[in-house]
Amino acid sequence: MAIRDIRLFGDPVLNTAAEEVDVFDERLHRLVGDMLETMDAAGGVGLAANQVGVAQRVFVFDCQGLRGHIVNPVWTPLGEDTQIGVEGCLSVPDVRGTVERHNTVVAHGADMCGRPLTLRGSGLLARCIQHEADHLDGVMFTARMSPADRKAALDAIAAAEWNKEN
Repeated sequence: MAIRDIRLFGDPVLNTAAEEVDVFDERLHRLVGDMLETMDAAGGVGLAANQVGVAQRVFVFDCQGLRGHIVNPVWTPLGEDTQIGVEGCLSVPDVRGTVERHNTVVAHGADMCGRPLTLRGSGLLARCIQHEADHLDGVMFTARMSPADRKAALDAIAAAEWNKEN
């Protein structure tokens, strides 16, 4: 396994919808392993494949005592309850903002061997599923913020040392 570079805000791959995985092979197994190692090294609770430059519908997670991955995830809310909380993103270092998400969701997809997988989450896990699935759709968490929070986040990004355009 290897730690991969995490793509940062502004990289076009982060704004591109990822493609469905249709080949479940050793290359996919290696990607999942690398993503878990990369997420761990960065101190995250989730990581989408496009955050490491791979435009495939895969994400990994480690939160609320559950660790794993899901390939070709499709999620739906369970109920109408929402949660409002502060989110960060490994692709946007040191920038956080308030985002409203569904409180409980269920995601359907496959594991890296192609076997059907269902993941149900509430609280932080539900937030993680929605955040990482957004990445796979090319949507950054800043797009889910209120206009005022989004402006503050974009101002922080513009001033950040890591920002290539600085």
